[in-house]
Amino acid sequence: MPAVNSRAPRGLIGAVFAAFWLACLALAQDFGLDPEMLAAVEKKYGAPAKQRLLDWQQLILSGRDLPEDEKLRRVNDFFNQTVEFVDDIALWHKADYWATPTEFLVKGAGDCEDYSIAKYFTLVEMGVSDSKLRITYVKALELNQAHMVLTYFESPRAEPLVLDNLKTAILPASKRRDLQPVYSFNGTGLWLAKSKGSGQRVGGSDRISLWTELKDRMMEPPL
Repeated sequence: MPAVNSRAPRGLIGAVFAAFWLACLALAQDFGLDPEMLAAVEKKYGAPAKQRLLDWQQLILSGRDLPEDEKLRRVNDFFNQTVEFVDDIALWHKADYWATPTEFLVKGAGDCEDYSIAKYFTLVEMGVSDSKLRITYVKALELNQAHMVLTYFESPRAEPLVLDNLKTAILPASKRRDLQPVYSFNGTGLWLAKSKGSGQRVGGSDRISLWTELKDRMMEPPL
């Protein structure tokens, strides 16, 4: 499993996300990103970065009352169409870096982990139960490399649906024979993955250091 020893730098991106995240935890239907923060983002990263944050906010607030299948579709399409795929080495100068959704959107770029993490947190904020969602490590057989997707379980023993940035249609796992599941996790647990059902629980997700550090960065108060 991936691990890192050093903490990622704090800054404006983390501050913006912390404010957004804490407000969403309160489920404020009239929530709006702080204008001063948005102005700071625009000044440092440009108008497109600010607009991506506003579009993300609108996606969450406008989608909370939708059926879950429509939430999945909108969130999957939003990130796949809004953000460019860039490797961590090129973007962060690190072999493996898990970005917060705000880092992902402000940069306008990220890799497969960042797509999956952003989709996960966005769907949770739209009201999808954490128990139905797993961030899932797989082997992409056609590419012969590690890959990450988000999976959705309508029920614990259901065949999961796969939300991916490589093949953008949401499909049942049985239709994604190009992916070999390895393990999955969410905010509460870690599982050895399989194509149907939730798999064997092997502990808490806090065993994954990159995930723990990501959550720590997200919950830091605005600077």
